[in-house]
Amino acid sequence: MLEINGTPVEDTYCEAFDGVLTRMIITAADRPRLEGAAQAATALPCTVFGESEGGIESYLESVETPDGREGALIQVWANKTPQAADVLGKELGKRIRQGILVVPTTRVFNALESGDRIDTMDDVGHCGDGYEYIEKRYGRRMINIPLMMGEFLVEEYLGCSTGIMGGNIWLMCDSMESALGAGDRAVEAIKSISGVITAFDICSAGSKVETNYPEIGPTTNHWYCPTLKGRIEDSKVPDGVESIPEIVINGIGMGAVMSAMKAGMQASAGVDGIMRISAGNYGGKLGSHKIMLRDVLK
Repeated sequence: MLEINGTPVEDTYCEAFDGVLTRMIITAADRPRLEGAAQAATALPCTVFGESEGGIESYLESVETPDGREGALIQVWANKTPQAADVLGKELGKRIRQGILVVPTTRVFNALESGDRIDTMDDVGHCGDGYEYIEKRYGRRMINIPLMMGEFLVEEYLGCSTGIMGGNIWLMCDSMESALGAGDRAVEAIKSISGVITAFDICSAGSKVETNYPEIGPTTNHWYCPTLKGRIEDSKVPDGVESIPEIVINGIGMGAVMSAMKAGMQASAGVDGIMRISAGNYGGKLGSHKIMLRDVLK
């Protein structure tokens, strides 16, 4: 065992893998519409089905956005495959069209400088049904889509690059209450790290590679379900542990992911009821990157 702030840490690793992301800024005329658009555009992680997942990285002050309004910095991810850029472009189209464009007063700006770019005209711009046009606004090339409530502006190109998906920590706690408290503190601390998201925030349902029902995707990690301790012979739940929240982290690089993992560990360690900190690994079956908790704590 290792230790942080008096809390034991298992000398293990989490498995992470490469993904492809874009990073963009949403702005709106007021906070309720901004939050609604940001949440709608990043909801429902589903990369296991070959689609995309997203998360809110941070909220921005008006001085931090291209148009001088409050903003939200979000990320959208797809698994890294030869078709990743095309998949991400289609997925961005759905999330922008149905999550942002439909919210009054919103705009979308690129927030990732990269050699690779996604052209938003085909999957977003043509919502203008041929009446859309490109103009220079806020020092950027923006597609202007006429709407029944004015206009929607989206930057013509959004940057696209490779990042790290699936970094994680497990918080082994003695009750649901302590798990929620430790998880909330971890997620809040991770928000202070630039370039990362927690797509699930506190995830109650860690999964595994093996499954009896491949048609529905990953299924419950039964070895670590506290309610199955005593009912199965190979339970791996430590004595006294009643709840294990998982915090899953995607980031623009390995350094960002490791910094986020460390911040989450530091914030949750020492919380009343947390018994130990661990991480999810699958014997090398899931990810090409092994992030050792020992290295994270350095």
